[in-house]
Amino acid sequence: MGTSAITDAELQRILDAVTVDGSAAATSRALGVPVTTIKGRVMQARRRGLKPKAVSQDLHRRIGQLEKDLKAATREQADTQALKQLIGTAAMKLDVLELPEWTIKPAKIAEAPGVPTLQLSDFHWGERVFPKQVNNVNEFTVAIARERLRYCVETAFHLCRILDREMRYPGIVVPLGGDMVSGAIHEELRASNEIPTMPTVLDLVDNLVPAIRTLADTFGAVFLPCVSGNHGRDTLKIYAKGRNHTSFDWLIYQFLARALQADKRITFYIPEGSDAYYRVYQHKYALTHGDQFRGGDGMIGALGPILRGDHKKRSRNAQIEQDYDTLVMGHWHQRIQLTRVIVNSCLKGYDEYAFTSNFPFEQPSQNLWITHPKYGITYNMPVYVDPDTKVKATDWVSIPK
Repeated sequence: MGTSAITDAELQRILDAVTVDGSAAATSRALGVPVTTIKGRVMQARRRGLKPKAVSQDLHRRIGQLEKDLKAATREQADTQALKQLIGTAAMKLDVLELPEWTIKPAKIAEAPGVPTLQLSDFHWGERVFPKQVNNVNEFTVAIARERLRYCVETAFHLCRILDREMRYPGIVVPLGGDMVSGAIHEELRASNEIPTMPTVLDLVDNLVPAIRTLADTFGAVFLPCVSGNHGRDTLKIYAKGRNHTSFDWLIYQFLARALQADKRITFYIPEGSDAYYRVYQHKYALTHGDQFRGGDGMIGALGPILRGDHKKRSRNAQIEQDYDTLVMGHWHQRIQLTRVIVNSCLKGYDEYAFTSNFPFEQPSQNLWITHPKYGITYNMPVYVDPDTKVKATDWVSIPK
């Protein structure tokens, strides 16, 4: 672009900046513009008869910082696009919510129960749980994880078939809620994980792809909103900026979307932020991992931070017209079903950390519920994922003696 295209306002801004900074070289460093360009624009400004205006040092610093932030955001957007190009998902617009019609348009069959949701999160794929270190109440390996995922899908089919023998479901919603892999965020995980993170990612994708296809074959369609967790990160601390692009969870979702892109029955939604908002019929859901909510409160445990976090999120979202009915999360490794909050358990099950912390024992499970077009959430069912779980035989009713 020629110098004649530069407006007086732009030249005035450069002239004022050089006046405040004290030299063209200082302005060049502050703005990230070649010093020759700065000098040329100062000369052109003077030829046009422009004179420097009084600009406060603080205001100039703020302007410079905003320009740096803009350049950083532009670079990040370019890096993200390049990464998606490399993966093969750049043209898929996965971060744009496109709800399938079956999630918002009620079925014509009055007896149809609604849309099921199978929440999958906190797999911690690749982690080891050593049975002798938890009093033999649990064991977890990659082989056990594969079997539990298979059994989870089969059990979800069975429970949905109990509700409706004719399986009159228009599709199934499958939120992927993060912490899908163990990761290496702690020294003990790096030392004890069964396999490193990269092979873990590939193994999980190889097992999730047929699981999602099977769900599509059974229910006719699958909608998968996805958010990242905190365990799959490749940074020391979890990032607020670029959270997803430093997460193996996000990478897994991109691989899944690429592998299944030819199947029109399957729809992914992978937003760039930490939360995913969607609705089933008129019921509005907010999906988050849950690591935003921290701490514990004595006897009530995780309920304190969860309910406080939900309150804060609802207040914020009400201000920006993104209110929701139910908050869905994982992270806490315990099943909690409340009117306004649904918390998932985990595929991994009871581990050494829970044992040494004296947390209550809980069988590994995932959440399953039904959203009805008229009544909202109706049936809530735990999907126990351990095929070796023993059920003690009893009479159907008994009276203690």
